[in-house]
Amino acid sequence: MFRILITDDEPMIRMGLAKMIKQAGLFDCEIRQAAHGEEALQVVEDFRPHILFTDIRMPTMDGIELCRRLSEQGSTMRIIVVSGYSDFEYARACMDYGVKRYLLKPVGRQELHELLLKLLASEEEKPTASLVPVRELNDWAMRLEEAIWELRQSDVTELLAAWSGRYPAYALMPEQTAELFQELLELIVARMNARGNGTMSTSCEINVSASSKECFEALGNEIHTLMKTIKEKRSGKRKHPVEEAKAYLEKHLRREVSLDEIAAKLGLNPSYFSQLFKQTTGQTFIQYRIRSKMELAKRMLEQPGNRITDISYEVGYADHPHFTKTFKKITGLTPSEYRSKLGID
Repeated sequence: MFRILITDDEPMIRMGLAKMIKQAGLFDCEIRQAAHGEEALQVVEDFRPHILFTDIRMPTMDGIELCRRLSEQGSTMRIIVVSGYSDFEYARACMDYGVKRYLLKPVGRQELHELLLKLLASEEEKPTASLVPVRELNDWAMRLEEAIWELRQSDVTELLAAWSGRYPAYALMPEQTAELFQELLELIVARMNARGNGTMSTSCEINVSASSKECFEALGNEIHTLMKTIKEKRSGKRKHPVEEAKAYLEKHLRREVSLDEIAAKLGLNPSYFSQLFKQTTGQTFIQYRIRSKMELAKRMLEQPGNRITDISYEVGYADHPHFTKTFKKITGLTPSEYRSKLGID
């Protein structure tokens, strides 16, 4: 049974998060709650949780201090920081203490479900991070991330060379080496996102059957890609990922484009992209996709030569009654009523 501790000074947030975790039904768990960091430390002493969800801003003791204390105690529990969109810089500070995952408020069911699945998988796999001092791994991630962010290619090259001479000292099995490199890469990306832009991601999955040399090459290639992406963004050659997503969706409204498909095109994690899309547009991806299809349908209905059944197919609805129902839900009129309003028979 998993033991989970939720720390937040808002009782409704604590209870809501606990309820969503229970409803996810992924594992048996016991959940306890704390109103601030000091209370959480007391609960940790007796409860020994596997997973900790903590807010950043709390009275008495905030989330950063809580993470620092736990790190000093050598805690191996999984810590997830739950923060507001404006608290990325605070979340970044927590990463110095071994925190690698965070959720944006308000927490959605889909994002929480996906995170819990990852946590469950990582528990089963016994990740490499537990075999390497957290402070040391975070130190490497910090130095590499700063050099990458400032586009200091020579420093990146030197740090990678130093890393190639350091990691063999851990005497890891080949699959553990791959996991270590993946962990380092994810830490680097997480630190970048905590700077406040929140749009960096990695689609790299280092193969656990790869040799140490291949793992090192994969890490170097992904770092090169990250630096290239940063250069493109700063030169203005790359649009905001949500704007790119909208443009892609607009070109493919006649079929059912999925969130995963667009996230893959942008090189973003689907869960993160879902959060970013809603934060930027105020709508979920599905809501935006439906409304975009109905806007296209309206434009087509304004052309007298287009039959309504054909329009239904053109916007991706093989089921004509479903199209009519959706159109009315969005516009308040059926397609026929909409045409009549425009004076089109």
